Amino acid sequence: MNPAPLGLMGFGFTTVLLNLINAGLLSPDALGIILPMGIFYGGLAQVIAGLLEAKNGNTFGTTAFTSYGLFWWSFVAVLVLPSFGLAPKPSAVAVASYLLAWGIFTALMTAATLKGPKALQVVFITLSVLFFILALGEFTGIPEITIIGGYEGIFCGSSAIYLAIADILNETYAKTVLPV
Repeated sequence: MNPAPLGLMGFGFTTVLLNLINAGLLSPDALGIILPMGIFYGGLAQVIAGLLEAKNGNTFGTTAFTSYGLFWWSFVAVLVLPSFGLAPKPSAVAVASYLLAWGIFTALMTAATLKGPKALQVVFITLSVLFFILALGEFTGIPEITIIGGYEGIFCGSSAIYLAIADILNETYAKTVLPV
């Protein structure tokens, strides 16, 4: 069993939805949809995929899916905990630092994709770029940077969805239906 499509779909759909807000294509009230997606599909589905990758002996898949699943849980917590008085609202610099740290982690993980499928490289390279753009937007407070990041994030999430569908179709038909 290949758990990667589950993790890629959870990551891809949640990333596309969040970045529709960042790009200004959805209003911020759409967070009411994205936060549950972040908990369950972006978070839980990726953690499950990561644990299944561990069972398969795949260190990269375990680290990537579990880490990004926990990213979504922590991101939701950053947004929600202050409203319950359980944490202070983070400053823009704190959010930027958080995004920068994830960008550095993702850039390092990208190195492990360079011997793998091109489609996986696209997912990780564009995710690295996304984190750095969004961090820059937070550091500078320039909304146009976040909008650019939003469009880049839509592409990034879509590339993960493509890879998931390609893996499913290629396995189902036992031939290359979509190149990876």
